[in-house]
Amino acid sequence: MSPFQITRTLPEDATDAALRDDVLRGLTHTPKTLPPKWFYDAHGSELFERITELPEYYPTRAEREILVDRCGEIAAAARARTLVELGSGSSEKTRHLIDALTGLDTYVPVDVSESALTRAGQALIAERPGLNVHALIADFTAGLTLPDTPGPRLLAFLGGTIGNLLPAERAVFLASVRAMLAPGDTVLLGTDLVKDERVLVPAYDDAAGVTAAFNKNVLTVVNRELGADFDAGAFDHVALWNRHDEWIEMRLRSRTAQTVKVPALDLAVDFAAGEELRTEVSAKFREEGVRAELAAAGLELTHWWTDRAARFALSSSTVR
Repeated sequence: MSPFQITRTLPEDATDAALRDDVLRGLTHTPKTLPPKWFYDAHGSELFERITELPEYYPTRAEREILVDRCGEIAAAARARTLVELGSGSSEKTRHLIDALTGLDTYVPVDVSESALTRAGQALIAERPGLNVHALIADFTAGLTLPDTPGPRLLAFLGGTIGNLLPAERAVFLASVRAMLAPGDTVLLGTDLVKDERVLVPAYDDAAGVTAAFNKNVLTVVNRELGADFDAGAFDHVALWNRHDEWIEMRLRSRTAQTVKVPALDLAVDFAAGEELRTEVSAKFREEGVRAELAAAGLELTHWWTDRAARFALSSSTVR
């Protein structure tokens, strides 16, 4: 087997079709919404990298701290020969796990970006001779078939990204994760934890305005890809803590009454002054809630690690 393979399970036109569907459904819904995955074109990805370095944005640092401090324990608990990572991106954080998993044979990064997978995969095999990398171009939220690789497997879903899913969506996602694994495999899940909103809100509304630019980038993507005429300057970035649901919501608030046209969808969308378009939900978790959601999907939580300030958690669960 070649040390680097890449398999496309996502059709070439899938991204365009998904964008059209999400924009049509979201802008005709009440209240209006757009999914956060459309933040991440090349410019949006650059903005997010800047966000992770901001003093207000603690999750990336907190998760990296856990990985550095606990990677040996995580590896010992999993004993994995295959590491699967959903939403792998640059695979930067995952290097700690790869080095700790002494019996690792194969790394399976999963992402929608072929260029990101290629860059990361080729860098890894150059740095770590003997490691096999089988990358998948796929949307893991739409179901996934893993390649035939040695077990046991460790499936990592890091970054707190699961918090971008609503509760019903999380249940479907975790059930799909369970379905692609075998008894004895392990799931490593990153979850941001409930904490004081004076810490949470600034992480999504930084003083430098980088998150505001990131939020508005979704409008730029819709303009470019679907010919829309959103004026980013006519919307304000909003981040708030929803105490009832225990999640952060990012929104774009229309400054005036306006109509936005989306020619590719033959759509005209009216916004009232002050009307908000929700662009992201970022749920925060408690250990007992994570345990219950995993159990409902047939996964048993066995380990719970936090950073020293207990801001973020990595949990290990085994497939029953």
